[in-house]
Amino acid sequence: MGVRTWIEGWPAYRQATGTDRLGRGAAVKSGASARLTARTASADTVVKSVCPYCAVGCGQDVYVTGGKVTQIEGDPDSPVSRGRLCPKGSASLQLTTGSARRYQVLYRRPYGTEWEPLGLDEAMDMIADRVIASRRAGWQWESDGKRVRRTMGFASLGGATLDNEENYLLKKLFTALGAVQIENQARI
Repeated sequence: MGVRTWIEGWPAYRQATGTDRLGRGAAVKSGASARLTARTASADTVVKSVCPYCAVGCGQDVYVTGGKVTQIEGDPDSPVSRGRLCPKGSASLQLTTGSARRYQVLYRRPYGTEWEPLGLDEAMDMIADRVIASRRAGWQWESDGKRVRRTMGFASLGGATLDNEENYLLKKLFTALGAVQIENQARI
């Protein structure tokens, strides 16, 4: 490689002698970066979604290739976030494809030190039995001479990743069970 060819490969030289005087395009691209393609270029479909982390509701573009989510980016058409995502929203791809994602129920017995896999039916039965027992143990017909018909045996604290519909259904469920301590983390 000659000295002239070597100098012409410098981004500063290309910027000074080419048409890209501000260095915003071809002048600053190396051969390696010119060969790169965006992860979103090979997507079969782009699905509009909303970030699940908080109550702001930032818009997301979810890129799907072969039925699997390959990238999640901010939606520039969103009037809420205008294509921007916070660090948690930017990392939301890990919710779908992260290596730490669990696909089974894990249970740690009282005083146990290890988690063990549990079948979904068994886990749901355990939860139902515990809800019924807590409701019975904490049920109040009256308080200070007033009829209250409620339970103080359990409460609900919804997560910020729940949408309005899920929160509505949880509120209905816990109210029907007699719970009065119902809150959502997104409001706190």
